[in-house]
Amino acid sequence: MVEVSCYDWCMTKKYSGLYLAEINKNYKDKVYTSYLVRRSYRVGKKVKQETLANVSKLPPEIIELIKYALKGTEFVPAEEGFEILTSKSHGHAAAVRGMLRKLGLHEIIASRPSKERDLIEALVVARVLKPQTKLATTRWWHTTTLPQLLDVEDADENDIYDAMDWLCDRQKFIEKKLASRHLQEGGLVLYDVTSSYYEGSHCPLAAFGYNRDGKKGKRQVVYGLMTDKRGCPVAVDVYRGNTADPATVADQVHRLKERFGLNRVVLVGDRGLLTSAQIDKLKGTRGIDWISALRSDAIKNLAQQQLIQPSIFDERNMAEITSPDYPGERLVVCYNPLLAAERRRTRCDLLHSTEQLLDGLVRRVQAGRLKKKEKIGQQLGRKLNRYKMGKHFECEIEEGSFSYRRREESIAEEEVLDGIYVLRTSVPAGKLPAEEVVTGYKSLSQAERAFRTLKSVDLRVRPIHHRVPDRVRSHILLCMLAYYVEWHLRRAWRAHLFDDEHPGAHQDDSPVKPAVRSSGAQQKAQSKKTPDGETVHSFSTLLCQLGTICANEVKMPVMEDVEPFVMLTETTPRQRQLLECIDVKLTPQGL
Repeated sequence: MVEVSCYDWCMTKKYSGLYLAEINKNYKDKVYTSYLVRRSYRVGKKVKQETLANVSKLPPEIIELIKYALKGTEFVPAEEGFEILTSKSHGHAAAVRGMLRKLGLHEIIASRPSKERDLIEALVVARVLKPQTKLATTRWWHTTTLPQLLDVEDADENDIYDAMDWLCDRQKFIEKKLASRHLQEGGLVLYDVTSSYYEGSHCPLAAFGYNRDGKKGKRQVVYGLMTDKRGCPVAVDVYRGNTADPATVADQVHRLKERFGLNRVVLVGDRGLLTSAQIDKLKGTRGIDWISALRSDAIKNLAQQQLIQPSIFDERNMAEITSPDYPGERLVVCYNPLLAAERRRTRCDLLHSTEQLLDGLVRRVQAGRLKKKEKIGQQLGRKLNRYKMGKHFECEIEEGSFSYRRREESIAEEEVLDGIYVLRTSVPAGKLPAEEVVTGYKSLSQAERAFRTLKSVDLRVRPIHHRVPDRVRSHILLCMLAYYVEWHLRRAWRAHLFDDEHPGAHQDDSPVKPAVRSSGAQQKAQSKKTPDGETVHSFSTLLCQLGTICANEVKMPVMEDVEPFVMLTETTPRQRQLLECIDVKLTPQGL
């Protein structure tokens, strides 16, 4: 049996009557296919066919070319058939914007669409992708599809500043919505304070204060970040650069009680923030409990009262005590042997370094280069303050003489308390066991990680340039919202990052001991590979990988009646995995 199927005859003048015939022969249950170039012609009233060539042994792609050529299709070299007019990075912008929309953050910013909301969305996405000044952002984002995605192509820096003013007015509403989503009655609330240096001198919020950035001579701005117990950001406040950390606590209590409408929460803060004076004020506020820690001098007082003794750690590295100095509070005493060893090593190094400085001073005095008692005292003060070890040295100064010795009893007394820290809380044991008190306090590391990300790692709050106070507040709020998106992206992409997919484990299941990385995270760190053999990335390099997906505007010169169209770069399996993790599908529509 022979089956013949003919393609349409070519109607062009050049190839009139020529066509490609596909012939299938079935022989012993096997089909053999032949491709023949034939010519059809007439003899009188009869139509006859002539086989000109058998092209069956040619590659399939060549046979396809012959088929289309006989139909009259004109072929040109590939580089002449398409012309790429523009090529813009698309994948990373679409991914971050897709996560923002998935989280519903755009509706938290404002329930109704507006130009201002689109601009704030664009600024949040841009802050995650490439943090820089607002002026530079409006120049940079035209190299991506972000302006097209959010319809802000015509926006300039003046529109940006107007949108920032609009955002500042909406801060209370935004934070209230975030709090209703992430904070719960009776739950933990983490709060910490940091500062970032300021470029300039014209903003009323910028002032000299305790500088955490190591930028001597720079004014700064102080801001406090509130998160849930996982470290997900909820609210941020901005203060003058000379504001003390404890002075910000009252505002947070008012925010939790009045603005967020929470009747009972547990505020977690470090010992420099929730001081004894601030806790005394909290005791007068109904519904606010706390978890904090004692300073070293307070721990020393407890030891002198024989309330802390090494014997209490014979069976466990954690114990509860009470003290009349802290009425109505639970004190959880913890002992970390690794921390003790580290403190002893550090103290030895600092004592040795201080002795080297003091030996130099002794040599100068003995050589007669330093004689006056007052001058020797001035030099001594500087050297003792260099490493804060003056309390462990006893010095004798006379005219033309100087000597020193270690206070071994002081050093030994301090060594007894190495590795010991004491947490204080007002939460009853029935509601929060001692283990959860320790875990709750150590969760402050999540807030500290947020500050590292905000300040330098990814989002770069600093330096701050804005002169108007509300724009400084808006700038820091933008960074917080960007961290909100990044926080959720990190959780979604945890398997592809160096982040631990199963955090929270501790040595010997003791919350007092340091947290340990899971075996999977250790394997990723050692091999730099995921279980499926892919390269492990940092968050920024993962975004760069997605940024290689481009939106290309293509024109076909040989077909002048066809309008330019958008083609997306073909995604790799890794890129598809990342997009699937956040439920984002890339399409050229709207670009």
